[in-house]
Amino acid sequence: MDNAAERAIEYIRERYGEPLTLTEIAESALLSRFYFTRLFKEETGITPGRFLAAIRIHEAKRLIEHTSMSITDISYAVGYNSLGSFTNSFTSGVGVSPTRYRRLTRDGEGGLPGPEPDLRAGYGTIAGTISLPAGHGNARVFLGAFATPVVQHPCVASVVVDVPAGRPSCYSLQNVPEGEWHLLAVAVADGIGPEARTRRTTLVAGRGPTTVPVTDDGIVSAAVRLRPVRATDPPILLALPELVPPAEVVSHPGCASVNPEGEPVVGGRRAAGHLRVVSAAPEPAPVA
Repeated sequence: MDNAAERAIEYIRERYGEPLTLTEIAESALLSRFYFTRLFKEETGITPGRFLAAIRIHEAKRLIEHTSMSITDISYAVGYNSLGSFTNSFTSGVGVSPTRYRRLTRDGEGGLPGPEPDLRAGYGTIAGTISLPAGHGNARVFLGAFATPVVQHPCVASVVVDVPAGRPSCYSLQNVPEGEWHLLAVAVADGIGPEARTRRTTLVAGRGPTTVPVTDDGIVSAAVRLRPVRATDPPILLALPELVPPAEVVSHPGCASVNPEGEPVVGGRRAAGHLRVVSAAPEPAPVA
């Protein structure tokens, strides 16, 4: 690997169960720890220490879901020295405890963590389109607003959108607390052609330092462009709903715009405007 951040991430993935230090990780990338830390954050959006912590929790999710190991054994296997600290870290990032996560994934028990808005804040809306990269079929997309560039608990607002192959789909993320938020998306997309559903792909969007500013009663436009997962993407920690792409997606002719008048109350909070569908195509020129 020529990329220093990718070399370090490969090293982390191979040794996440060990008590790694920043110096050791930087040395794996053949860089000084100070230069490496800055470069790594530019590439991934987070520090090496936070990336290591995310890898550990992500691997713990995999072990909880796919093995019969006890929660205690898993905590030590992913590099924690105590069950208590592991449980706190897991619950903080995933949104549910390790034991509850095992029940969710194996028994289909309800109760996934929902958005956690700040009740003291005003609310706005983020709206726009979601598009898929070429070569993919229909996709189901989880889109959320987060305080960090990692898909982790808490999510302050979220929506699930079905996107058809070959054209963008509109979305409206409402009741977003005012502030600066990372707009992150995770999707599962079918392949194309025969047996498309056997070749599903995970797609992501929104990584990096860019945030979306939301103001009280404001509406901000943001296009979401999904892409395949990269080695430098932080792991997905939040317990997500099952993202099974639909066989068919009804495509709407336009996107939602907002009428600031007559704002309804949704879930005890004021929604940021009344949505109506408008044409996404330009008006035809008059015939002379």
